[in-house]
Amino acid sequence: MSEILLALVQPLLLLVLAPLFSGFSRVLRAKLHGRKGPSILQDYYDLFKLLKREDLRPEHSGLPFRIMPVLFLATVLLLGAAIPLVTLQSPIPILGDFILVVYLLVLPRFFFALSSVDSSGAYPSVGGIRELLVSALIEPAIILALFTVAISTGMSNLGDMCTAVRAFAIDTPVAVVIAGCAMAACCYVELGKLPFDMAEAEQEIQEGPLAEYSGPSLAILKLAMALKQMLMGGLFVSLFIPFGNAVELTLPALAFGAIWFYIKLTIVFLVCAVIENTVMRTRFNSLSRNTWMIVGCSVLSFVFLIVGV
Repeated sequence: MSEILLALVQPLLLLVLAPLFSGFSRVLRAKLHGRKGPSILQDYYDLFKLLKREDLRPEHSGLPFRIMPVLFLATVLLLGAAIPLVTLQSPIPILGDFILVVYLLVLPRFFFALSSVDSSGAYPSVGGIRELLVSALIEPAIILALFTVAISTGMSNLGDMCTAVRAFAIDTPVAVVIAGCAMAACCYVELGKLPFDMAEAEQEIQEGPLAEYSGPSLAILKLAMALKQMLMGGLFVSLFIPFGNAVELTLPALAFGAIWFYIKLTIVFLVCAVIENTVMRTRFNSLSRNTWMIVGCSVLSFVFLIVGV
């Protein structure tokens, strides 16, 4: 019964707090730039405004364009019930296999790019191509980093992997540390920070897939994207920094684990904001130059795994 309640409450709690963390990220960026910035609750206001507006669609859009917002949100909610965030075990163990989690992470991006092409617009299509490019450059590193930890711990379930890392029951600690570094870099990219957000052409490139959405569909997409950012940060801190996670499914243990989880996630967002403020913007076609080191780091962790270090 406790597992069922956790599987229901955890994704819903993440859904409620996702705009708060995205607003926190915007406030940090503004403060580091010396600006006043928006309210930390601004994303909630924006979502409520969008929900009241009319939902318009391009004339020639098809089924992928229509179902993508709901599919995106449903997938990240399912991920919220699959990844062990406040405990050492996945709320739904059958969904906790790291291969299935990777597939669930890829699915929204695939339909995100597909819907942008389906909208028949120029800017959305360019944005869809950018999403596929980021996917091709980053997701192999995520897969290899998780695969390294799985082989080192002898487990494929994320909950069992978290338990093994916390108990230091790993065969190749150096490989796991390097895999954690690669995963941290992938998390930074997935959070959409500079130089990966292409801020100098935001509407044309990064926000391209969203250009044709409006009203409730746009609100659902923005909420789902904020939730996915939280899940990527949560996957990193729960797998590679699992200290503080609840061991038992009791109310005090879960409350303590939730507090530690949000503290660690806040630190991740803070560090990402500081790094973002120290790097410069780059051109879209130089994206691969900034990601080859991330893939190289994950490959290096796999090499150390083979060597047995």
